[in-house]
Amino acid sequence: MPLCFIEPQDAIRVIAESVGREARRQLLGELVRAWVDEIPENELASHYAKAVQDLDEHDLSMLAAWHASLEVGHPIANRDFLVNVFQSLGDNRREALKIAAGFRGEEAFDAGVAEDQALQTVLPHLSRERCMELATECVELYLWDRLGSHN
Repeated sequence: MPLCFIEPQDAIRVIAESVGREARRQLLGELVRAWVDEIPENELASHYAKAVQDLDEHDLSMLAAWHASLEVGHPIANRDFLVNVFQSLGDNRREALKIAAGFRGEEAFDAGVAEDQALQTVLPHLSRERCMELATECVELYLWDRLGSHN
């Protein structure tokens, strides 16, 4: 029996093409979270500012509500406020970026931006180890999709 070896990034792409819409949505969410985990500390603020800039009023309100749960002052659903308070979030900065980038990713998904484009943009920035972890999560998503989700 021949063995086939595939790189983790390629496995992620193949699985993304093989699952239904809801599983693809979840896969892309995991991809965004993995990407944020790989961003160097000194680049977090600029990525957060870019993500917040593209949010609509509803998403800004949701992000401000999350800030309120951290008790960093009286949050305002305003881009300037959210960007300016980012540094005071300390260890929660990555989580704030994951939320903001997740909102942005959801909007792109709903607008029909090709998953291929998101995969091509993010996968090259992930370490091999993180791609392996993500590929494992993708296999679980694939099984969930094939064994009974309602796609």
